[in-house]
Amino acid sequence: MTETLLDVQGLICPLPVLKANKALRALPPGAELTVLATDPASAKDFPAYCAETGHTLVSATEADGVYRFTLRKALPA
Repeated sequence: MTETLLDVQGLICPLPVLKANKALRALPPGAELTVLATDPASAKDFPAYCAETGHTLVSATEADGVYRFTLRKALPA
């Protein structure tokens, strides 16, 4: 399984989710994308995005103002 890192630190809503969406589109189903963000709104945005799109939020952590989200791209229906 592949994992890709997307650093969107310094960007504010809605850019972190929009850039993650674009990155996920380029990945194969089941691949993981790790996103690093500093926008506090991303703590709510990424779970909502995953619930809406069917992608899996594997993990979400925060340390020193940096939010780290790992998303797994949904498998085809």
